[in-house]
Amino acid sequence: MGLFSFLKGSGKKLGPSAAHAAEAPKAEVLKHELKQLGLDDKGIDIAVEGDKVVLSGKAVDAETREKIILAVGNVEGVASVEDADADDTAEAPVFHTVEKGETLSAIARKTLGDAKHYVKIFEANRPMLSDPDHIYPGQVLRIPKIES
Repeated sequence: MGLFSFLKGSGKKLGPSAAHAAEAPKAEVLKHELKQLGLDDKGIDIAVEGDKVVLSGKAVDAETREKIILAVGNVEGVASVEDADADDTAEAPVFHTVEKGETLSAIARKTLGDAKHYVKIFEANRPMLSDPDHIYPGQVLRIPKIES
């Protein structure tokens, strides 16, 4: 089981009821968001417990599962995502929380050793990111593995 923390007061607003929400949006709203992003959520169940989202079931692959965690976690009102059926034998995903003033280049330099790898971070976070210049403090991003 994996538990991932997010900045509850930050993230994408999903409808007018999400503004300053004390808890996460309903599971149906989060499922709709995944569909809007084009993420294949087949095999994944979503439950909402206050400000925590619980994912269970098997995703089509590890990359999609990580993207689903980020897509539902980077929503206003969500403080954490519990991956109830995480594969304990798989390598844990590497996530990075954006700090004020950071750019993808700075994050790439810090996490991957070379600012030029910002494109790889951008691609690893599509479709949640549509522009490499549009990241915000508190947003959580996937950090891909770089093949040597």
